[in-house]
Amino acid sequence: MNESLPADVADVLAVVLNGDTPVHIALRRQIPRLSVRARCTCGCGTAYFELDTSKADPAPTGPGTVVAAEAQLVTEAGECPGEVLAFTQDGYLSWLEVCSWSDDIEVTMAAARHWLQPRS
Repeated sequence: MNESLPADVADVLAVVLNGDTPVHIALRRQIPRLSVRARCTCGCGTAYFELDTSKADPAPTGPGTVVAAEAQLVTEAGECPGEVLAFTQDGYLSWLEVCSWSDDIEVTMAAARHWLQPRS
């Protein structure tokens, strides 16, 4: 886990970027140099990143802003209240967004962290 990232953000990034694609591999290499510069003020926990791009290679996502990874959130009851999206700008991690699809279930980074954990 990256010590400069809050645990909820680090854990959610680890799950969302857990693929073997070249994009996910390159983005995981950026995480040790990543820090959170701001969090959304609404309480959802969306995190906006700071990254020294001179010390990290870009992921092969293409130019501009791209959703480089995503995961649907599934509650214990099987409901899908939202998703998590990892955005890049020009191949560099830019922000991790928590999106709610429901007014009935509070969707936060902490909830996303819980709902993305493997269940037995």
